[in-house]
Amino acid sequence: MSPASIDIRVVPPAPRHALIFTTFDGLPTGAAFEIVNDHDPQPLRRQFEATRPGQFEWHTLAAGPSLWQVRIARLSAGAPVADAQACCACSCRGG
Repeated sequence: MSPASIDIRVVPPAPRHALIFTTFDGLPTGAAFEIVNDHDPQPLRRQFEATRPGQFEWHTLAAGPSLWQVRIARLSAGAPVADAQACCACSCRGG
């Protein structure tokens, strides 16, 4: 079974990261989902590293220039170490 996919391009900017983190937090260990985006999601990755260290695995499937696709897998359960809803200052202007 392939992982679920979220096309972030069709989601309004403000709730994007909240949707991604809510989706991730709902995954059982070993499961994954993919995001499709119109900009480089590296700020999101840094936010994952800061708030969920050791809990995820990040695989870039497509890297721009107009389409990015990333597979995010849950390696272990755990609570966020900081507020995951806080904006990471990426170009989505979410948070």
